[in-house]
Amino acid sequence: MKKEEAYINDLVEFLSIPSISTDASYKNDVRRGAEWLAEDLKNSGLENVEILETGGHPVVYGDWLHKPDKPVFLVYGHYDVQPAEPLDLWESSPFEPEIRDDKVYARGATDDKGQLMIHVKAVASLMEKHGELPVNVKFCFEGEEEIASPNLVPFVKQHKEKLSCDAVLVSDTPLMDKETPAIVTGLRGALAFEMTLTTASVDLHSGAYGGAVPNAVHHLVRVLDSFHDENAKVAVEGFYEGVPEATEELRSEMGRIPFSAETMKQEGGLSDLYGEEGFTPPEQTGIRPTLEINGVTGGYQGAGMKTIVPKEASAKISCRLVGDQNPGKVFERIERHVENHLPRGGAVRLDKTIEARAVTMDADNEFIQKAARAYDDFYGNRTLFPKEGGSIPIIEVFKNELGAQPVLMGFGLQSENMHAPNEHFHLENFRRGIRTVEKYLESF
Repeated sequence: MKKEEAYINDLVEFLSIPSISTDASYKNDVRRGAEWLAEDLKNSGLENVEILETGGHPVVYGDWLHKPDKPVFLVYGHYDVQPAEPLDLWESSPFEPEIRDDKVYARGATDDKGQLMIHVKAVASLMEKHGELPVNVKFCFEGEEEIASPNLVPFVKQHKEKLSCDAVLVSDTPLMDKETPAIVTGLRGALAFEMTLTTASVDLHSGAYGGAVPNAVHHLVRVLDSFHDENAKVAVEGFYEGVPEATEELRSEMGRIPFSAETMKQEGGLSDLYGEEGFTPPEQTGIRPTLEINGVTGGYQGAGMKTIVPKEASAKISCRLVGDQNPGKVFERIERHVENHLPRGGAVRLDKTIEARAVTMDADNEFIQKAARAYDDFYGNRTLFPKEGGSIPIIEVFKNELGAQPVLMGFGLQSENMHAPNEHFHLENFRRGIRTVEKYLESF
């Protein structure tokens, strides 16, 4: 128990560092997070610990490689966190961690510092007990995941030999519920871009010009509305090329994943669900692609009224992709769709920010099956193998560049407010996670 208390104290200290990668004013704090993590790796018995520079925030590396006849595991995680705003909705300060009801409340608690530290402390525990590890381990922790990992792909390609491994261990996904473990076997790909639509060189007086000139906000709304049909299906021609058929076998597999529409509505504060007709919510979020409008800006945003005809409007848009959808081709088809639906008098520009393919894993693979069995002693239900609606673009890079098997062992919960106020992590899962990872590594 004393050892676990020390591990929790370390986690609290780590969570107190505001390593916010999205805001340049926190650059020194992100660096401080990397330095703290490097020191903790050394204290845990890792060797060759380094802070490796990239074009942005650094990568933290460490290894223990003394078992030539055993597999090599690369543990990946991220030490950067989302901004904490809106601060007034937090019950305690986001960077002054507070433990309540056996949960630690802080920004980054479940995404991803708490889950990352499970692996660090599992190694520390094994080293303390045996003075060695049962397998070979490498750690690769980045500080840019929350800004789409712009420098990690070139880093991996540049350091392929250093990062070479048999399996990549990742804990940045959730359990199905408190007693049902989950190993994600599918991640959707991603495409994100910003669309900017202009109609004039300046905002125009709505009395002198309104009704006779194009309105950028009106034009943008018409283009955005054209992206979906009345059944919530994406209306971009060719968008679904490469999407796997929803076979009865696949739908039966999806049907085994526990789901409650009422729980989903309750968690999201929703009065109803909405999505592509003909598919269940788990299918909509697991095996179907999407096109979502993430934000819209245009016209006057200040207090009171300003009667203008706006000259410019913009939207942030993201797609989740599945199967063999090619994000580059999808982007080209969206560009063509926008040009075909752009009203007279408008000019448009699309700036791509994220591009990643979907990735799938074979649930029968030895590395995944042993991970499933490792959960057995610590959780009440058998492990499930869901398709995850989110995207972790670097997983595809690890799989294809390193030829390694991804093993996504989740220990968080969907209800832990990741990216939202009052983010927290159940310390019960922190403790159980450490024991689970220990057993998993020992199984080899």
